[in-house]
Formats: sequence, structure tokens, C-alpha cells
Amino acid sequence: VGVNNQYRGLSIDDFKSDLEFLLKKAIHFSGNKPERVIVISIPDWGVTPFAADREVKDIAREIDSFNSAKEALAKAYNITFIDITVAQRADAPDEAFITSDKLHPSGKEYEKWARLVSEKMKSVLKN
Repeated sequence: VGVNNQYRGLSIDDFKSDLEFLLKKAIHFSGNKPERVIVISIPDWGVTPFAADREVKDIAREIDSFNSAKEALAKAYNITFIDITVAQRADAPDEAFITSDKLHPSGKEYEKWARLVSEKMKSVLKN
């Protein structure tokens, strides 16, 4: 579940249900330690050149709604939520942060996200 739900125009209610199912599975696989589960926000593909002919404000609004649902569910289950969307939107003008398809994040963008996740993982695993 994630950006493809938004891209395909799928229901946010179905998204929430599917995400909750996956979060419960992740908690189970973590040994029932929700602090070892991390949820990352959905990047905004509307800021990419791929979306130049789309309604980018609608995309942003929908992405924000899906991310709000992700954050709320993460909070309800005591799961860490990491917002990568704000920084990803700020990186959008720099083509180094997207791939040649003008849609997907580049390794440089993924590196930023991985750093955020690894910092959190280190702090959790110390406890």
C-alpha cells in the first residue's frame, strides 16, 4: 500500500484497512515490539516532471491525506512515523534527486531516506 493507491484513485478507507493489516503483520514479525516497526510517508510524485500535465495541487492534497492516515495509524500502534515527503518536495527542483524517467526518486533521494531510517533503527536497537 502506498503511492499506487493514490495514483490509481483507490479509496483511502481501503488504504487504511490494508495498511492496518500490514502494520499488525509487521508488529507480529517484530516479536510484538512495535517500536521496531517504522512507517515512512509517501513521496509526492506530483512535484516531478512526470506530473507536469497533471493537477499537482490535487495530487499533493491526496498524498497529504494518505500520509495523515499513515501517521495516525502509526501513532495508534506506537510505531515510528518518518516524514520524507516534506524534504522530497523541497528536493524536487534538483534533477539529481530523480531518475531519468522523471518520476522515481534517485539513489541520492533514497540515501537521504535510508539515513533517517538507519538513525532510528540504531536508537531502537540500543534499547
